Amino acid sequence: MREILFLAHRIPYPPDKGDKIRSWHLLEGLAARFRVHLGTFVDDPDDWQHVAKLREVCGEVCVRPLDPRVARLRSLAGLMTGRALTLDYYRDAKLIEWVRRLARERPLAGTFAFSSSMAQYAEGLLLAPGARRVVDLCDVDSDKWRQYASVRAWPMSWVFGREARLLAAAECRYIDSFDSTLVIAPAEAEILRRLAPESAERIGILPNGVDTSFFDPDQSFPNPFPADSRSIVFTGAMDYHPNVDGVAWFADEILPQVRARVPRAQFWIVGSKPTAEVRSLARREGVTVTGRVADIRPYLAHASVIVAPLRIARGVQNKVLEGLAMARPLVATPNAVQGIEGIGRNELVVAPAGGEFAAEVVRALELPLPSRVTAARDFVAKRLTWNAQLDVLAALLQAGHGLAPTRRSVTVGAEPVALPGSQR
Repeated sequence: MREILFLAHRIPYPPDKGDKIRSWHLLEGLAARFRVHLGTFVDDPDDWQHVAKLREVCGEVCVRPLDPRVARLRSLAGLMTGRALTLDYYRDAKLIEWVRRLARERPLAGTFAFSSSMAQYAEGLLLAPGARRVVDLCDVDSDKWRQYASVRAWPMSWVFGREARLLAAAECRYIDSFDSTLVIAPAEAEILRRLAPESAERIGILPNGVDTSFFDPDQSFPNPFPADSRSIVFTGAMDYHPNVDGVAWFADEILPQVRARVPRAQFWIVGSKPTAEVRSLARREGVTVTGRVADIRPYLAHASVIVAPLRIARGVQNKVLEGLAMARPLVATPNAVQGIEGIGRNELVVAPAGGEFAAEVVRALELPLPSRVTAARDFVAKRLTWNAQLDVLAALLQAGHGLAPTRRSVTVGAEPVALPGSQR
């Protein structure tokens, strides 16, 4: 069986937040087609218990601890060296050493780097003739930092702006040196093509998928809500800034308008690691913050309406796909659905961030279950399953496939690294 190296900035299991959902499904699918060796980090002590699961799926596994406090201090060195802070945050000498050893000892036929922060470990890694190198940027991180810089005061606006510029330079380098550079949505691809127009043929789109057998509304789930509740549900990792911003805006501006019309409406914020700002929302009447839950499906299955009130958003939102798959009424901002091609009012309601959003939530709470929920389920089942995405990715990692041929090498860590049979 052909062997590949899979690099991920966060342990891909369990698939309980956006990036881990994508990385797990890609890893699991590739492991059915290749022997996959995994290099990754653990930044949550609770996740060490899941390393054994990954050893069942993969060949060699290198899992490195990542203490966010230490990593933040380490990343500050980038201010002196001219490197992007993100790259130094995820830079680890032992993982570099492991990648080098694997490259010397294993007959690797390809590498897959998940996220811009992990591409540094595989950048320019020369493989045997015909082998492939793929980087999945997911979203364009440089543009995300640019957006953050535009809404922050000095000095953070300067720090974020600097990060945007340096990551954009790194992203251009990756596009040039990898066979294929993937992003989740057409809008992200267009940003990359503007950054590197001379390498536009190397840029491809690999949307998120959804496991429709897991998110299946025909299954029976216990109702987590009070019997008389009209439940408005948001799901997501609650230490992620766009999610925090979205729920705070909804609680501040939208929920009061909704409860004026529907007094029994209750806003449920369901997700792990709620920040202090999110926890404080639970002190308000009509807001419940659950923290981590064992299974989000009961909350989706029994939601009166699911909301995606994101004012800052990139790519394809898993929370939207999962809500659609569970065939519940869903109201989203335009930003929350911008990465889903072909979605429209037949499947969900898109409303701008304002009074119209509140009106659509009220309408969803008051009206019978709309026919669009069935259309929504059909839409994701036909167009956005993980199996469809895996077929594309596996082809990119096969010899003779890809968006463009490899042209040059750079470094892994501080020194050039090549596999046996490769050319410098």
